[in-house]
Amino acid sequence: MIKPVPTQAPAPAQYHLGQIIVVGLLAGFLAGLFGVGGGILIVPGLVLVAGMEQRLAHGTSLAAVVPIAIASLLAYALQDNVDWAATLWLSIGAVGGVVIGTRLLHVLPQRTLALLFAAVLVVSAVRLFFDTDATGRTPLTALDAVILVAIGVASGVLAGLLGVGGGLVMVPAMILLFSIAPVIAKGTSSAVIVPTAVMGTVRNRSRGNTDLRAAVIVGVAGMVTAALGGLVSDRMSADLSNILFASLLMLVAIHLTVQVLRTRTVTTAG
Repeated sequence: MIKPVPTQAPAPAQYHLGQIIVVGLLAGFLAGLFGVGGGILIVPGLVLVAGMEQRLAHGTSLAAVVPIAIASLLAYALQDNVDWAATLWLSIGAVGGVVIGTRLLHVLPQRTLALLFAAVLVVSAVRLFFDTDATGRTPLTALDAVILVAIGVASGVLAGLLGVGGGLVMVPAMILLFSIAPVIAKGTSSAVIVPTAVMGTVRNRSRGNTDLRAAVIVGVAGMVTAALGGLVSDRMSADLSNILFASLLMLVAIHLTVQVLRTRTVTTAG
């Protein structure tokens, strides 16, 4: 009688420790500086630098975002740059949205994920190039609370699906719709990202979609620079930071798109 050969889980990506640490340091600084989770750099970093499979990179990124977001939040909170009322309503929506996003992560093809992520980067870059300053919001009404919950849901879906913290949705929405000052919008985004990333990580771990070792390395490295980024954000020119960050997003989006197209060409030729 022939015994069936047991199936084995795919081997984890073989990455260089120094490269992963650099990804974490850069992602952490930009996360703190711009109030995002850091996944906009962690995902392409894990894919392009560490050679990690796209879907696994998204799940690993969300886990790494947890400590980075906590460090960013502390830096913003110490400067009183967090709108806690907006945080509450955004978090309610985001935690529910991330459940939807993590479910979609296991349905959509990897190529679609990569192209969708590149599209999000381009949209974010355009938004940063034409950013609008704001001075402060009026007291929240019941309608405002509903809108914030809806924004939270959208950011949560994005977090679960793409492995980012959701700040790419929340920060511009708070600035443009509620006239929240940019630095406070970034601090509030960091606060919402913490529970969002925790929920997403729990779901991804239950599906075996996280390289926990890589996530810990990236997250711990990112904590070191995330707090620094949060402090710099309060002093840096908004126009300069937006232009630099938007340019970086465009470069990463172009790189990812070219890589996807090359992979498709090679597959078709083969």
